[in-house]
Amino acid sequence: MPGTPHPLGATPGERFGKVGTNFALASEVAEGVTLCLFDEAGAETQIPLRDNDADTWHAFVPGVGPGQAYGYRVSGPWDPARGKRCNPAKLLLDPYARAVRGTVSFGPEVLGHDAADPNAPSTLDSSAYVPRSLVVESSFSWQDESRPRYRYSDTVMYEVHVKGFTMRHPDIPPELRGTYSGLAHEAAIAHLRDLGVTTVELLPVHQNVPESFLPARGLTNYWGYNTLGFFAPHNGYSAAVRDGRDGGQVDEFKAMVDALHRAGLEVVLDVVFNHSCEAGADGPTLCFRGIDNAAYYRLAPGNPRDYYDTTGCGNSLNAGDPIMLELMMDSLRYWLGDMHVDGFRFDLAPTLARQEGGYDKVAAFLDMVSQDPMTSQAKMVAEPWDVGQMDSYDLGRFPPLWREWNGKYRDTMRDFWRSHPVGIGEFADRFAGSADLYATAGRRPTSSVNLITVHDGFTLRDLVSYNEKHNEDNGEDNRDGTSDNKSWNCGAEGLTTDPAILALRARQSRAMLTTLMLSFGVPLLLGGDEMGRTQNGNNNAYCQDNEITWVDWEYADKNLLDFTKQLIEFRRTHPVFRRRRFLAGAEAAELQWFTPHGTPMNGGDWADPSALAIGIYLDGSDDPDQGEDGTLLVDDDFLVLVNAWWEPMAFTLPETRPDAVWQPKIDTHDPGSAAGAGDRRAGDSITVGPRSLAVLSSS
Repeated sequence: MPGTPHPLGATPGERFGKVGTNFALASEVAEGVTLCLFDEAGAETQIPLRDNDADTWHAFVPGVGPGQAYGYRVSGPWDPARGKRCNPAKLLLDPYARAVRGTVSFGPEVLGHDAADPNAPSTLDSSAYVPRSLVVESSFSWQDESRPRYRYSDTVMYEVHVKGFTMRHPDIPPELRGTYSGLAHEAAIAHLRDLGVTTVELLPVHQNVPESFLPARGLTNYWGYNTLGFFAPHNGYSAAVRDGRDGGQVDEFKAMVDALHRAGLEVVLDVVFNHSCEAGADGPTLCFRGIDNAAYYRLAPGNPRDYYDTTGCGNSLNAGDPIMLELMMDSLRYWLGDMHVDGFRFDLAPTLARQEGGYDKVAAFLDMVSQDPMTSQAKMVAEPWDVGQMDSYDLGRFPPLWREWNGKYRDTMRDFWRSHPVGIGEFADRFAGSADLYATAGRRPTSSVNLITVHDGFTLRDLVSYNEKHNEDNGEDNRDGTSDNKSWNCGAEGLTTDPAILALRARQSRAMLTTLMLSFGVPLLLGGDEMGRTQNGNNNAYCQDNEITWVDWEYADKNLLDFTKQLIEFRRTHPVFRRRRFLAGAEAAELQWFTPHGTPMNGGDWADPSALAIGIYLDGSDDPDQGEDGTLLVDDDFLVLVNAWWEPMAFTLPETRPDAVWQPKIDTHDPGSAAGAGDRRAGDSITVGPRSLAVLSSS
């Protein structure tokens, strides 16, 4: 029966007095669209969609409801030289599918072109080798009436993998490990809540498939940065799907979000709008390519057979086309509205703003996000670089709504703490919120998402344990992954029993974690770093769905975990480290910098290329920022004494307030010594251990 062109996707409901489902698919190039329904035995029923309004093909099918498996076949021009790749032999996933059954079996059957002749269309039917879209209607009852909404200044983000976080957790039932239900389990939530983080940033949970070459190696795409469905929770993380309840991943995901919200935790999704799993021109035809190749992908200028690739993954999604742009915005609104998530982190975000090739901060996607009443109120974080030939590193160039992963912060702090002469001014800039990147654009210190480690690269433990990457298990002869890790093994490569090296590694870890939690901006902690998680030197573990990447709870470093908890609590209780504005003019006195001799830094001190030590004074008694309840955020004053030398350093406490009595609070060299140390006054000397920080407060 005639349907409606909106909403796109499969929508159960009533029309013409009949109960059924409305199907709608957008394609400018299609000459015909066939809806394919599958029964439990896999038999296919084909229904041509005869109505087309404004390039949207649609129909209402009575009697079809939730749980129905379906796909599409699209007829139209096959002309790769002109960027047209329609092939009705290929069963295609609905781009708006709310749930997906099955996965891909790679072979010549899933190629749109003939494997022997890229210019000819394949005649092989792909339906037995590709997943099915599922009609979904959720009846979930939410209990998160008071959803947590943290200001960026109060946010501590925690990057975690749904599966890897719980796969080895001894207190989570085996049938729930590695699933949304596992992450919602009280044992998982207790760790997050006790740690003190506010916001869980999930590695991609959109339906994804591995690259075609990985299964042959016995590997998969563990990270999930290879998306097939931008509306569907990945079925591989669902306990319901494991139990045979296809489609149950939707309510299971909602239950996870609901549980995290009720525990006071926000949920942010890592989304991959920069490319899809269909790879380059020789990749599979699973969805977008066969529906409308030029609408969903940016084609190479002058050679539309190929793809304009700024992602390194074979293709780049076309955020400048109305069809793709509508899908992106609809997806974001769906996850915010229907699935109750709180925001997004965008992988290789500059690709989304390359309508004319170069990055443009007023590109259509960025413009729409800032104007939309839902997305403009959500947390929006950009990874501000991609692999484009121009403007590929766009740190500090995103619009005011956005926050950005600060790669300069990461590189500076890694180098500084391995005693490389990065320049003491560079350290100070990053510690104080990267004003050089954000203040001139009228943005806040919280524009900077500060990070030391994330999923891509070494874990914190590996950062202090390896000089070189060790990616042999990835099957590429250790050629993959970056070779510039800015790491230091502290005297031995990898595992060691040397107590001096182990003690040094522990000090290095504490120093970097403390720097992260005291710096102005939004701290991002890699899940497991607080427990000393290792990947055995693998800095590109995207394909390792095994013990290499799963959190090992049995051998967690309890001392480091306790120290990290104390750091996060220290940040939470002291707003002076969570400033929401840069300090300039008369307010500059609230942030002062001193040499180890206790004298104010001068031009020569800042210009000293070998300087690796500095004192930082923060005045907490004169901050006009207000808390959520309108109260003034009055805090103690603090001294942060930073020594990245490999020898102890004597610091003279500076003349800040004549009556100040300084009490030691944190000592990363010897965490137990701060509590027992005596009071200090201006002019007193205090020794800070090698590669360590000491923090003192005065009320």
